[in-house]
Amino acid sequence: MLALVTAAPRSGAGKTTLTLALLCAFRRRGLRVSALKSGPDYIDPAFHAAATGSPVFNLDSWAMSPALLDSVAGEVDADLLVIETAMGLFDGLAGPPGGSGTGADLAARFGLPVVLVLDVSGQSQSAAAVARGFAGYDPGVCVAGVILNRVGSERHRDGIFEAMGRAGLRVFGAFPRDAGIALPSRHLGLVQAGEHADLLPLFERLADRAEETLDLDGILACAAPLRASGSAVALPPPGQRIALASDVAFGFCYPHLLAGWRRQGAEIVPFSPLADEAPPEDCDACWLPGGYPELHGETLAGAEKFRAGMQRFAGVIHGECGGYMVLGEGLEDAEGTRHAMLGLLDHATSFAARKMKLGYREARVLGDTALGPAGTLLRGHEFHYATLTDPGTAAPLATLTDGQGRGLGPAGGRRGRVSGSFFHVIARRDSP
Repeated sequence: MLALVTAAPRSGAGKTTLTLALLCAFRRRGLRVSALKSGPDYIDPAFHAAATGSPVFNLDSWAMSPALLDSVAGEVDADLLVIETAMGLFDGLAGPPGGSGTGADLAARFGLPVVLVLDVSGQSQSAAAVARGFAGYDPGVCVAGVILNRVGSERHRDGIFEAMGRAGLRVFGAFPRDAGIALPSRHLGLVQAGEHADLLPLFERLADRAEETLDLDGILACAAPLRASGSAVALPPPGQRIALASDVAFGFCYPHLLAGWRRQGAEIVPFSPLADEAPPEDCDACWLPGGYPELHGETLAGAEKFRAGMQRFAGVIHGECGGYMVLGEGLEDAEGTRHAMLGLLDHATSFAARKMKLGYREARVLGDTALGPAGTLLRGHEFHYATLTDPGTAAPLATLTDGQGRGLGPAGGRRGRVSGSFFHVIARRDSP
């Protein structure tokens, strides 16, 4: 399998749009294409999956062991794999080489070339200096060439091309400014792929634009073989049959977790709280992922079958972030309206009192829960704007530290068979 990495100097440079354009163009050529996403991200992989027609996993060099990185990458079966990085290529934590959570870690580990996406709006020849700095920053990371994005005119493009040539850098093409191919966003990033009614026409336009403006043959020729395999698992399954809340309010569940659970013999049974469906009673675990429950508070509050089914569910229950919000007594939406939630834990949350929390987290579980027995060490992240307005009386789920090891104190709640927190798990720390 051939593979390459798409990256940028920063967030917002358009690398997701360019990655989708490459995936769609190469798929149009008849190649079996797939994608991986570096770092904690639920939304971009859903677009990649829609564009490729294949599952898309996340790779994270901070949260995952080297063996798990190999195992997840080894799940992919394609002619061409594109790994899209998060933020800037070298952005991550200060730490040991290969474990900082950067996209550069993955490029170096797997020996893959990087195609650097440059947003050149507001600059011209200076773009060559930026690209040359990235190309020479780390000798273990090979920048094969650049794609210019948001080019304003032919004169703008030609000036940058000439400067790139003087700097000894290869240019794989230039995408012009085009508001018609922008992906809409909201407070946690892009609007979810499942909420778009016109993705296929967008993918066709992206493939057209890639064929018109990019050196697809050159990009494909720079891809390198990726060899990775293994049997490491991110997290043991919480049960044998797992009821998984799955709709636009509960869409944030990492595919590598689900794939690992299935490999260990567990069955995943989706159900939709927004459709007022209850978790199947023959399941022995129920998982409420994160998502956007704050946009659907009234619907969830009125979902009586869902509420009754959750209250009589006999197995273990766990909620992550948005799922944790729904497990509580009440959820206040952005307008300040309070909606009654499940009451399986007694905390309350608010989206009206917004405060962003973002970052890597290491969690040590304080009691036996769906995440594992007491003492289990997990790595993951937080990313939310909701606040905890009433912590409730439940025992804390875990103690947290940030990515630099600084203590953040207890977090979440657990009561009997029910647990939850704002923490999203990526992998068990002691996974082989």
